[in-house]
Amino acid sequence: MSKQFNIFISQLSETNATLDYFTDFGKIKDNISKISIKLNQLNYLIGKEDLKLAIEELFEENAKAFEVLDILIAVRKIKKAKTFNREGKVVQLDSYFEAADKVYEFIQDTGLGEIFRNKDITNLVDYVFGVEVGLDSNARKNRGGDNMSKAVSLIFDQANISYKTEVSNTVFPEITSLGADVKRFDFVIKTKKKTYLIETNYYNSGGSKLNETARAYSDLAPKINQYDGYEFVWITDGQGWLSAKNKLEEAYNIIPSVYNLSTLKEFINRVITEEVLAE
Repeated sequence: MSKQFNIFISQLSETNATLDYFTDFGKIKDNISKISIKLNQLNYLIGKEDLKLAIEELFEENAKAFEVLDILIAVRKIKKAKTFNREGKVVQLDSYFEAADKVYEFIQDTGLGEIFRNKDITNLVDYVFGVEVGLDSNARKNRGGDNMSKAVSLIFDQANISYKTEVSNTVFPEITSLGADVKRFDFVIKTKKKTYLIETNYYNSGGSKLNETARAYSDLAPKINQYDGYEFVWITDGQGWLSAKNKLEEAYNIIPSVYNLSTLKEFINRVITEEVLAE
């Protein structure tokens, strides 16, 4: 088993990234469109020498325009960011957007004031587009998992294998070992011999998530495999596993069906032999 695992580890791919992995421009454009009117109103401040007066004028005209100031320093509202104010008290970042004098304090102390006066930014819509591109890099880990699902789907399609995606365990009431927890499997493939409940993931980098995943699937597989006609299959890849090699090896020894993108053809051959049932 150790030899087989060492081969498995040696086959882990360096990346599963396609060019659309790096930046989701569709999502970025959607984010911009939601706040573009307010950003255009804030453009009024650019180039103003008396920034305090300009802020007061705009605040009187439309105070809501300042609600998007946080994105100018690459902070999303969902984070509920906090900061020390000039008095040394911890305050919510968005509390600065409630009055003109606080807005001025925010713009001055963040450094935006000088940027506005010097016209280092000429259009806030374009500027925030760049900010959004930078923030979008944080979503790449999730896209790595999505890319893995796409890759596996493509392999199944090329092999003419019928499958269903995002299938809840509630579809299989005979599997009672999972208790009240609702588990959604990435893929389900039925053959004349078995129903395969499949999970897929991909890890470019290490972290505690890998250990949690290996532990969770080591626990899940026996609960499913105890039922005749059902088997849990785990398809995983990525060199992030090199940092959690021991935990992956434990799972590899517990779960009978673990594949990476290189060995997935073995599973393909298996289900073809068993004759896949059309969905």
